[in-house]
Amino acid sequence: MLVPLSWLKNYVPVTDTPQELARRLTMAGVEIGDVDEMGANWERDKVLVGHVLTVDPHPNADRLRLPTVDLGDGETATVVCGAPNVAAGQKIVFAREGAMVFSARSGKIEKLKKAKIRGVESAGMVCSVLELGMGDEHEGILVLDEDAPIGTPLVDYLGDAILDAEVTPNRPDCLSILGIAHEVAALTGQQVTEPDTSYPEDGPDIESEVNIEIADPDLCYRYAASLVTGIKIGPSPQWMQEALTKAGQRPINNVVDITNYVMLEYGQPLHAFDINKVKGKAVIVRAAREGEKFVSLDGVGHELNPPMLTIADSQDPVGLAGVMGGANSEMTDNTTSVLLESANFSPINTRRTRNALDMNTEASYRFERGIRAALAPIALRRATKLMLELCGGRVAKGIIDLYPTDREPPVVSISRRRIRQVLGVDYTTSQIEKTLTSLGFERAKEPGGLIDLIEAVEAAPAAERNNTLWMKVPYWRSDITIEDDLVEEVARTVGYDTIPTTMLSTQIPHWEPQPITELKDVVKDLMVSAGMQETISYSPTTLDNLSNVDALEESNLPLRIANPQSSEWEYMRTSLRSSILNTLGSNRRIAQSDGIRIFEVARIYLPQQEANERELPTEKEVMVGVLSGPRFTTSWLASQEDMGFFDAKGALEHLFTGLGIQVTYEAASDSILHPGRTASLTAGKTVLGVVGEIQPQVLEKFDLEGYPVAMFEIDLESLLQAASEVNISYKAASRFPESYRDLALIVDSDVSSASIQQIINRHGLVSGSTPFDVYKGGGVPEGKKSVAYRVVFQSPRGTLTSDEVDRFQGDIIRQLTRQLGTELRG
Repeated sequence: MLVPLSWLKNYVPVTDTPQELARRLTMAGVEIGDVDEMGANWERDKVLVGHVLTVDPHPNADRLRLPTVDLGDGETATVVCGAPNVAAGQKIVFAREGAMVFSARSGKIEKLKKAKIRGVESAGMVCSVLELGMGDEHEGILVLDEDAPIGTPLVDYLGDAILDAEVTPNRPDCLSILGIAHEVAALTGQQVTEPDTSYPEDGPDIESEVNIEIADPDLCYRYAASLVTGIKIGPSPQWMQEALTKAGQRPINNVVDITNYVMLEYGQPLHAFDINKVKGKAVIVRAAREGEKFVSLDGVGHELNPPMLTIADSQDPVGLAGVMGGANSEMTDNTTSVLLESANFSPINTRRTRNALDMNTEASYRFERGIRAALAPIALRRATKLMLELCGGRVAKGIIDLYPTDREPPVVSISRRRIRQVLGVDYTTSQIEKTLTSLGFERAKEPGGLIDLIEAVEAAPAAERNNTLWMKVPYWRSDITIEDDLVEEVARTVGYDTIPTTMLSTQIPHWEPQPITELKDVVKDLMVSAGMQETISYSPTTLDNLSNVDALEESNLPLRIANPQSSEWEYMRTSLRSSILNTLGSNRRIAQSDGIRIFEVARIYLPQQEANERELPTEKEVMVGVLSGPRFTTSWLASQEDMGFFDAKGALEHLFTGLGIQVTYEAASDSILHPGRTASLTAGKTVLGVVGEIQPQVLEKFDLEGYPVAMFEIDLESLLQAASEVNISYKAASRFPESYRDLALIVDSDVSSASIQQIINRHGLVSGSTPFDVYKGGGVPEGKKSVAYRVVFQSPRGTLTSDEVDRFQGDIIRQLTRQLGTELRG
């Protein structure tokens, strides 16, 4: 939000320098990102206000002219000018030779030099808005008001400082000059002078001229309108054009400029309809019909669908509520009657409409942040007054103000006790009231109803009740709803830097161990050390996303968010699988030739069976990981095989080794994992999770065709249980060398490698075993497979002889044959 200091001073006195004012506002929570000194390049003796005395034709060019300019004190200058709008009698901006002006040709600020143009010497320039650095307009020169004093340095006449306020979403009131003025007044002890909104009404009764109806009160909270007839379309006055230009708006004509001016002044968007183009003189605020066509003011056609809100006449939409007007009710130079709209629309619906149609406007930017409905009639009367002054005409008697759910101004309590608890400072009641009053709050009566009285009694002990204030929230503030909001207002206004350091008002709670939190940190570290990268995704998701990974039960839907930011974030996820596959898909589109190894540790939210609305879901901590793409980066040394089941299993084994957990892998089934490439993970009797490769038809839903994707999913609560059952024992490392033997075994195809290794590793002198080959085919009977292991023998008492190792190997083979029916492969 650009805030010209000259505009701000219309409502509140400002004595601070722009930089000091910016600092004070920032410290109070209204961050000023930059201060632009307009006119910093206008040297006092080189850029002046001039008066065009005469305009003669150029002797050698039809499109060039020779204006003679009075610069004051009897000094005149004649220069070459190509602007079509230069005329005798105008007050203009004159730049002498040596002045710093913006060059449209080079796109830079350059020093103005004497030049000979088509045979005529020119030592100066009559400036446009572009050349002064005030905007992009360069079709003609900048014409000043008639009262501009000749010879005055332009920096004294038009120089300004523009504050760039970086407004947070919770402060829509600061998207207005008046909103900033109230902040300045509170910080400087000044009073805000609000604009006059009174005007004569000598036209016919407005209700006899136009009929307005709100068909969807859930989407339109308030709709106010006034009617001005007999207007004349033309340019707005210089002061308004300058204000709009400095605030980043492009002047268009008097009517449009008035609506933009009042929007920036109050923060309330407005729109003007040519009432003669509104069929039936009827305005209906309704949801769009399925497939309804609409052409917006920018000439772009749109297909609308409910619940997009439209402003319609008796036949078609003439505006898209909260976003943009329609081309079919657009004003032209022939417009004589205008219906002014000032309304309040649903922030959520406005945001959804803007997202769906990709239409970002100043109006939608404000409505999405939730402005107060009380602003609508105030801004409407201000715009109507300006319309009468700048466009002429007559105003119809009264305004139409439809307010289906008329709300009283909110009243919020604040107590000294709460301020002491939060800030550690004991302000008096009068100090609190004075601070809040400076921000526009008003003292309200104590609650009178029985329910209000009960709430007041519950809010504070009897000794504190007299120290509780009830404050009415000002009409421009939509962010104040609870007591702590008022505490924050007090803190930021008196200054966070003035609040003394004190001891905590309450005892620091006793620290309790958080095993699951500690486990999460360990798990993340181990996964990163295994070559995985952590990702973080939003907890809300869509039903389609959950359905894509078979995590949606129609009879027990996920928890729905009451006020979702958008339809894409409407339900709390019941699985991390869709989240990480969406993340993988986004990264795969960017890094198509790289291997991707990612994991996420987060909560899922499982709804209770047959739960009522008050029952919270079961929250579970889960880890999900996926691996996809080439196993190694491209190299003449490396294989270009894709990652799969065993890569995911290897990452998990790194995790389990770090936690000291012995895990068994057994064939399993999962609705989205490939049959035959899926295994469950158990530690003792505790089921930890699953690992496998995702089926191709599931990958298609996430645009992940082309690479296999291996996935693992671990329940962290089960992992914590398994980790807590680990018995750690220590033994001295052997000083004697290891001995190796390779075993090639013929076993039934359904015998798992884990069961074979359990028997091998059970031998007291076996320090480890590793499978290194699996084979089916020639030389191996049907229904059998050949599995080869490297077995490591080591004794803590001495070096093993070859005969001893052979004997131990024979013991292992006999145990395998007896328990699993294995045969030694020849």
